[in-house]
Amino acid sequence: MGIEITELLLKEQSVIELMKSNQTFDAVISEVFLNEAHFGFAEHFKAPLIGLGTFGAISWNTDLVGSPSPPSYVPSALLKFSDRMSLAERVGNQAFLTYEYIFLNYFYLPRQEVLYRKYFPNNKQDFYEMRRNTALVLLNQHVSLSFPRPYSPNMIEVGGMHINRKRQPLPKDVLEFIEGAEHGVIYFSMGSNLKSKTLPLNKRQALIDTFAQLKQRVLWKFEDTDLPGKPANVFISDWFPQDDILAHDNVLAFITHGGLLSTTESIYHRKPFVGIPIFGDQFLNMARAEQNGYGVTVHYEELSAAKLLAAVQKLINDPEATKKVRDMSDRYRDQPQTPLERAVYWVEHVSRHKGAKYLRSAGQDLNFIQYHNLDAMLILYGGIIFVLYCILLLIRLVWRFLQELFVKKESPKPKPKAKRN
Repeated sequence: MGIEITELLLKEQSVIELMKSNQTFDAVISEVFLNEAHFGFAEHFKAPLIGLGTFGAISWNTDLVGSPSPPSYVPSALLKFSDRMSLAERVGNQAFLTYEYIFLNYFYLPRQEVLYRKYFPNNKQDFYEMRRNTALVLLNQHVSLSFPRPYSPNMIEVGGMHINRKRQPLPKDVLEFIEGAEHGVIYFSMGSNLKSKTLPLNKRQALIDTFAQLKQRVLWKFEDTDLPGKPANVFISDWFPQDDILAHDNVLAFITHGGLLSTTESIYHRKPFVGIPIFGDQFLNMARAEQNGYGVTVHYEELSAAKLLAAVQKLINDPEATKKVRDMSDRYRDQPQTPLERAVYWVEHVSRHKGAKYLRSAGQDLNFIQYHNLDAMLILYGGIIFVLYCILLLIRLVWRFLQELFVKKESPKPKPKAKRN
């Protein structure tokens, strides 16, 4: 799918015309997810390449700037592990990362390289050199929302830069619905890619039955003008100003698919959430929320009115969940500058300094063996073992010599034979 989508954009007529134009740019910012051939735009327009990691730090983008990812405490973003892994989890993490390394380098990236050569024939850098020369990677993550891990100096956390720090007025009908709710409001949205109107009827009915049993009012992002069987306490719309809704004091909780943008907004606005993860990092995001005590997961395959109702009530009736998400929000908010200000600064910094090559890690010029120092360790430890072996061998030889010498000295002299008369 990634290969097809990558080429679809490169074949787009407006993109072709843009590439033929004399347009100039100070930087090229590209998302880093199944689209590596697009990085060729940077050299084509003679501008530094800036990656945007919308899932946070994963092997697809840490490799661009050489950020180390020790598998002993940095789990894959596709696994539901924390940074405190058991032995079994570390084995599983190592196995998955090994598979991912083989898949990326020997199957997937060579196919992106074919597209890169086809659509950027005049670029002087080869595909892999181009990736290693990425000037900057912006990460949609923050240490307060995840766990500490090492980064190269040109990998910058800007998680939450999409959050509006200044509240905008809510639409009148939405505001009246929220403020008229005696028992508070629950907001429900499955994001922009997952549409509630396309849910199977049994899953949609489970949602309707759940909301009908709540004393709270519900804002439901539903992409149709009509919802048969809609309960009286439910307000539907094909779009809601999510950020501003979550900021309202009368909104108690959020039911989400568990995407990183939505969960970050919910944490920022101090709202616990129920997650129905569908794909990608949503499972990991919800696993972290559960581990931290401010989220509850309801698996889509098991989605029923009974399970969703129990999850919602557990969350809104647990003051500890609200306290924990408020503590998390306080840590996240305590930054010297907003994530958007930080992102703007680093993009401009890299542009001003023509790619800021001084930030580039020397590790980018090393192969796998050199990067992990395997050749040096082989020489060093192999040399030590060889020297020790030679010393032991010498000791054995000396010991044998001494033994033989001692035996010769201690052995009795033969008695002289008696003379015959």
